Amino acid sequence: MIWLGLAVVALLACVAIGYSINARRKLQQHQRQYEALINVLRNEIQALTSSSIGMGHRLMDVEKQLNITTEKQQELVNRDPGVLAYNQAARLMEMGADVDDLVKNCGIGRPEAELMALLHKEVAAPGSKS
Repeated sequence: MIWLGLAVVALLACVAIGYSINARRKLQQHQRQYEALINVLRNEIQALTSSSIGMGHRLMDVEKQLNITTEKQQELVNRDPGVLAYNQAARLMEMGADVDDLVKNCGIGRPEAELMALLHKEVAAPGSKS
């Protein structure tokens, strides 16, 4: 009877060892799969990071070009004295100046001042058209 008990214990030990070996193989297989997945994800993150950095550099270059263009445009606007007079007249109109004020302060003719006043009224009241 003792031999039978020992045989059962030995059989159970063998079954437990078999399960342990099987579980270890599955664990190693899962570990290899997870490591491969981690490597794939790491490569994707690295690619995304590189492309984001590249896009950031391109965006900074575009911003520099835009700033240069804006500065050049402002220089061109500032060179033309007629544009300065009309810009000043538009600002005065927004502040409530009348046609006589525009003629006196901006150096533009009465017809231009009257035209600007009409345009300002149209822009100020877009819903009042008949």
